[in-house]
Amino acid sequence: MPVTAIVGAQWGDEGKGKITDLLAQEADVVIRFQGGNNAGHTVVNQHGTFKLHLVPSGIFNPDALCVLGPGCVVDLAFLCRELADLERSGISTANLRVSDRAHLIMPWHIALDRLDERERGRKKLGTTGMGVGPAYSDKVGRHGIQVYEVRDPKSFRARVKRELATKNAILERFGDAPLDDEKVADGVLAAAAKLGDRIVDTLPLVESALAKDARVLLEGQLGAMRDLDWGIYPYVTSSNPLAGGASVGAGIPPRKITRVIGVVKAYSTAVGEGPFPTELRGEEATALRERAHEYGATTGRPRRVGWFDAVAARHAHRLNAFTELAVTKLDVLDVYDRIPFCASYELDGKRTSDMPTTLVLERARPCYETLEGWSTAITGVTERRALPPKAVAYLDRIAETVGAPVGMIGVGPERAATLL
Repeated sequence: MPVTAIVGAQWGDEGKGKITDLLAQEADVVIRFQGGNNAGHTVVNQHGTFKLHLVPSGIFNPDALCVLGPGCVVDLAFLCRELADLERSGISTANLRVSDRAHLIMPWHIALDRLDERERGRKKLGTTGMGVGPAYSDKVGRHGIQVYEVRDPKSFRARVKRELATKNAILERFGDAPLDDEKVADGVLAAAAKLGDRIVDTLPLVESALAKDARVLLEGQLGAMRDLDWGIYPYVTSSNPLAGGASVGAGIPPRKITRVIGVVKAYSTAVGEGPFPTELRGEEATALRERAHEYGATTGRPRRVGWFDAVAARHAHRLNAFTELAVTKLDVLDVYDRIPFCASYELDGKRTSDMPTTLVLERARPCYETLEGWSTAITGVTERRALPPKAVAYLDRIAETVGAPVGMIGVGPERAATLL
């Protein structure tokens, strides 16, 4: 069976949780391969509506092993609360495992994240304030603490005391209250005790699944335009949400990944700062945002909205080689007679379909073509052949400009409202 990577092909919030939840019903293993609880994957199924932040979207299949891979950064206390919320809703979380090589988000990472955003002022990045960036910074700077270290409380407490001496100096320098090393250590160790034997070496589990030809899903967080290397730096996440990052972050040999699904909305959205060429403003933006309920699953912030940007999606395809696209929220466009569609940018008097670097992108103007809308409700459609011809033409234009075929189509928020 193929190993399938599910990757965001825009700025994040594309509907990866919905696609993962759908495919996970027939999966054996689902692995989150990067990011932390800055993610907000909304899933609507027969159990209700859920906003998952750390837990893989395969958790609703009781037969699937769900893994937080070594590429993730994990706030153990937050994870325990999320698991408890799921259990209260009747969802078994017994099959969740946390890689002992993942890095911990510590309370000082959250404090430093919020401090950094505050000090950036008008040039803030728009982070979720969950400590994800500082945790990855410590990982790269070799100051990070891996999950396995909680197994030796004495050594762990010494690490916390040593690291916190430096972090507290920074916090106090900017007028913030220092953290108490004993309280910090107590909180993390208490959460680790609740997780117990869910903290494991995940490589043997993954290796065994591959040897059995199991069905494996790799779930990414955010999207290509927020990739640390290929996104709109510095307005990016601190990890690599591309299919290439899935290999490292999950512990999967690259050649095992044979299916890569790029998830896009039928229009564009973004949370956070940075250039967003097709962004709408004023009443037009409000109308689209309200119709689509575009508010961040993690922060509740209103999302920036715009028309479909084929340059951005094609950029993602060039980096991931999508075997197919999943186009979500096509039904949101039901009410439009005519739909602007960005197939290229104008930059310094010339047209381009290549993605420029961030400062150059800020000067880019979207070049729109106008596609005909279908002006009829498609919510409730259960077969692709029942879609209006103009909706099919819109999907065909996405496939043509991005360079990958459309494999799945979302016509509503529910798991079942997906055309295959």
